[in-house]
Amino acid sequence: MPMTGSTQVVKRTYPWTDTFDGLRTTFRLMTRDDRDAVVAFATQQPESDRVFLRINITDPAVVDEWLDNIERGRTVTVFAESEHGLIGYASLHHNEMLWTSHMAEIRVLVDHATRGKGIAHRLVGELLHIARAMRLERLICQVPADQDRVRHMFESLGFQPEAILPDWIRTPDGALRDLMILSMYLRPFGA
Repeated sequence: MPMTGSTQVVKRTYPWTDTFDGLRTTFRLMTRDDRDAVVAFATQQPESDRVFLRINITDPAVVDEWLDNIERGRTVTVFAESEHGLIGYASLHHNEMLWTSHMAEIRVLVDHATRGKGIAHRLVGELLHIARAMRLERLICQVPADQDRVRHMFESLGFQPEAILPDWIRTPDGALRDLMILSMYLRPFGA
C-alpha cells in the first residue's frame, strides 16, 4: 500500500488475522476513519498507562494530527483488533526531511486486559518488516526505565539499551522517572 507523501512503499498486505492465546486478532493499517476508536481506546486505558504516552490520544485534535502525519507519510500505524474492537497499535514515526531520515521511532500500546498474549511483540514485528521495506537503517524506542517487561520485549526483538536519561519523565502528579532509549540497527532484506 503506497504511503501518501512519501516515496517509500509499505509492502505488507493488510488486513490479516492470527490467534493469540485464544484471541482472534486482525492486523491492519490505521485510517482516518479510526479517529474515534483511538480516542475511545485511549480513554479506556488506566491513567498509569496513559501517563507514559508521548501524546494525549484521548484528545481528538491530537489524533487528527497523528492522522495528518499518516497521510503525509511520516507515520505508519498498525492496528490490532479483536471482535470487540481495537486492542492495540504500534506506530513507526519517520521524517525524510530531518537529519535523522535514516531512522524512525517506534511507539506501542496494547490494551491492559490483553497484555501478555504476544500482541505487542507481533505489532513491533510488523513495524520491523515495514521499516526494512522503507530501507530504514535504525529504529529507536523510548520506555520508562523501570518497565522491565517492555524493555525485555524490545530486547528479545534485537533492541539494545543506548542511554538512561535520569528524571526525564514527569508524571501528572509531579513525580520524576528515568527514561531508557533503546535502538536497533536494521539489516536490509536479503542481507
